[in-house]
Amino acid sequence: MRKIVAAIVVSVILVSCSTTDSGPAVKFKDGEQAVPAGYKSWPKFLMNVQRGDAKQVRDIYVNPIGARAQKGQAFANGTIMVMENYAAKPGADGKLIKGELLRVFVMGKGDGWGGSAPQGLKNGDWVYAAYLADGVTKAPEPAVTCRACHLPLTKVDYVHRYDEYFATRDGGVFTRPAGGGY
Repeated sequence: MRKIVAAIVVSVILVSCSTTDSGPAVKFKDGEQAVPAGYKSWPKFLMNVQRGDAKQVRDIYVNPIGARAQKGQAFANGTIMVMENYAAKPGADGKLIKGELLRVFVMGKGDGWGGSAPQGLKNGDWVYAAYLADGVTKAPEPAVTCRACHLPLTKVDYVHRYDEYFATRDGGVFTRPAGGGY
């Protein structure tokens, strides 16, 4: 009888561990998180983001863990976002037309990540990495540039276009305020 009970307890523990989604066990630092394989199959965070000031178009993907986030809440540990930056030129209608892929950026969140961030630049538990278009070669941009840009966004879990994402994801329409930047 004890063997049967022990076997049931072990089975329950194994099943619960295999279905628990606690995110990655590795603690990344800035520049360490690789571009995830297959990220283009992930849910789209925002696509064709027009950055006229930088002459770029950006496509942003979020992994399934991050896609489960709810408006007004922080993204869960284990969230990864990948942003592709494309060179762009204005089209006849004034909208930017996507050209060559320039860079791939990765933003990941995990328990205790970002702890080694420079003083005054900690963005919660987020870390950042930048790669050239091949997604393998590290880009020259330091992660402190990413950190400084995301730092003011404490109310939206350090994520640019948070409100736009939730408005459009949930079937709404988002109007960017004049001078709306990123």
